Amino acid sequence: MYGGGGFVINHLAVLGGTGDLSARFLLPALAALRAAGHLDDGFRLTAASRQDWDSARFRQWASGQLDRHADTCPADARQAIVHAARYRRADVTDPSEVAALVTPDEPVAVYLALPPALFPAVVTALHGAGLPRGSRIVLEKPFGEELADAVALNRLLADTLPEESVFRVDHFLAMTTVQNVLGSRLANRVLEPIWNSTHIAEVEIVWDETLALEGRAGYYDGVGALKDMLQNHLLQLLCLVAMEPPITLGERDLRDRKVDVLRSVRPLSDADVVRRTRRARYLAGRIGDRDVPAYADEEGVDPERHTETFAEVELQLDSWRWSGTNFRLRTGKALAADRKEVAVHFRAVPHLPFGHGGEALPNSLIFGLEPEGLTLDITGIGSKTHTFVPLELTAQLDPPELPAYGRLLLDVLNGDPALSIRDDEAEEAWRVFEPVLSAWSRGVVPLGEYVAGSDGPVSEGSGGLWREGAGTDGPGGRPRAAQGRAPTARPRGAP
Repeated sequence: MYGGGGFVINHLAVLGGTGDLSARFLLPALAALRAAGHLDDGFRLTAASRQDWDSARFRQWASGQLDRHADTCPADARQAIVHAARYRRADVTDPSEVAALVTPDEPVAVYLALPPALFPAVVTALHGAGLPRGSRIVLEKPFGEELADAVALNRLLADTLPEESVFRVDHFLAMTTVQNVLGSRLANRVLEPIWNSTHIAEVEIVWDETLALEGRAGYYDGVGALKDMLQNHLLQLLCLVAMEPPITLGERDLRDRKVDVLRSVRPLSDADVVRRTRRARYLAGRIGDRDVPAYADEEGVDPERHTETFAEVELQLDSWRWSGTNFRLRTGKALAADRKEVAVHFRAVPHLPFGHGGEALPNSLIFGLEPEGLTLDITGIGSKTHTFVPLELTAQLDPPELPAYGRLLLDVLNGDPALSIRDDEAEEAWRVFEPVLSAWSRGVVPLGEYVAGSDGPVSEGSGGLWREGAGTDGPGGRPRAAQGRAPTARPRGAP
């Protein structure tokens, strides 16, 4: 064991360096860091994979990927990253070949841009290679395939590096608007006093996409919507929405409060899973001007896996702040419209003055994730006397200085783990969803279907996406579907 964190590392080794993650995100992020002045001429990039290439061939490939995915970045910044790169053909599960990638007396940040199934073997190889003192390891989600996997992987990592040198990263946490969820809460006196179940009926955390499989069967068919999005990305957003105000935004205070949220999630029984979860996969349909085949007919898909492309889970937290508030996590592919947001729905007012026309809908605060923005839905008086009308206050956020992966890599190189996921947090996140995964694997909740290009699966008898009995809010028992913001609603500005 040896220390780590708190100093700058100038050597990044990407295992799986010729893959899609490197091409689309890591190389452009490095170019953005260089353009912003965060990387100097001393920075070095080592890429390793099984491709039978040399450094010249890799640089040619990297230059083409940067031209394609980072064309807005200055040409000199892109060229600097290409010039800083070298390539080694390696079996990254072999300790001797891994050892050849690093310099014995220089710390290195090792990024595992690899399928998660390889993590245990690669971490074992890194342990056997003996990383230089002060090195760091970076792992993409998901962290294991279930709780037992996460526990075993954490033990391997603990034998290799101290916890502060392990970065379990989720690029969602590096998105500016995601951080704005917490920033808006804590920097505005008007919000924090009402940020509780007394005033908030429901929080929707949604990542709906018009994109279908898009050639990702090799990864997606073995994972599915719940593991791909809900168990990591959307659960992280829930933590930021629901956490108690931390003393500081340092890594310990921030991550302690996130773990508190996960520990407060009420465990789901099989009966709860039936009532509070849904899963489905898309049938053939049309999205815009393109025809989409059924998921089961996509190349590389095994229909017998019963992999879901749509997942929705309702969670409740057993805490003073949130008792009685519903948290709805939802994601789907091949849907009619993109909807990527955190929507905070406030309860209806307890009394309206007699004689007013129109409807005073409950207020909603919407954090747009992609595109980034902020919207507040309130009620006011319209042009007609004593008539309520909905009002929408919107703000567009300035583009972030760095892309999400740029912020992520900067934290890794600078040794700041505040936005990475701690070992106990990774395990608690699996505990939340293990009852759902278990029940789904036993067929307790049937796999539904929806047409590609539709709003998603419709529950029998619900008249829409809301199930009967899903809950009511307000003194009149108003169904949540009537609050003006159902999951099927089009994003603002959509035709």
